Amino acid sequence: MATKIRLQRHGRKGYAFYSIVIADSRAPRDGKFTEKIGTYNPNTNPATVDLNFDSALKWVLNGAQPTDTVRNILSREGVYMKKHLLGGVAKGAFGEAEAEAKFEAWKKDKQAGLDALRNKDAEAKKAELKARLDAEKKINEAKAKELAERKAAENAAEAEAPAAEEAAPENAAEAEAPAAEEAAPENAAE
Repeated sequence: MATKIRLQRHGRKGYAFYSIVIADSRAPRDGKFTEKIGTYNPNTNPATVDLNFDSALKWVLNGAQPTDTVRNILSREGVYMKKHLLGGVAKGAFGEAEAEAKFEAWKKDKQAGLDALRNKDAEAKKAELKARLDAEKKINEAKAKELAERKAAENAAEAEAPAAEEAAPENAAEAEAPAAEEAAPENAAE
């Protein structure tokens, strides 16, 4: 029986997440499995992996063959690094304590890289938010300026309107007086 370490799909259409399982190579993808050793969610940035490290290492050491995607996941999580270091211990290249120290240093370096990636993404989001806020402030200032100009024009128009109304009756009285004078001679001629 060929044992595989592979992904078992879960989730809805367009939003898949996976279980990492040990299964017989002849079993269907989402069918019967021997053991579940973790989960993988590619929908987050970076992808979230929850792995039972000891169980995964045991199965890799016993010869279970991972699929390509699972091999990449196990490699990123350090299972293959640990296997490599245990191989060096078995050959006598270095001691177990030295192998553990190398693995911890590798893990710390890997974590620092992930933290740097998260910080870079957070800084990019902050910069984008600040740029959007600055653009919105400029637009609001332009709208406020335009509104102030419009209000000033309305106030000026309102100030001119009473003056025009006061001037209009004086002009109307002057206009009526000559019209009455013109009408009077015409009536007299008749």
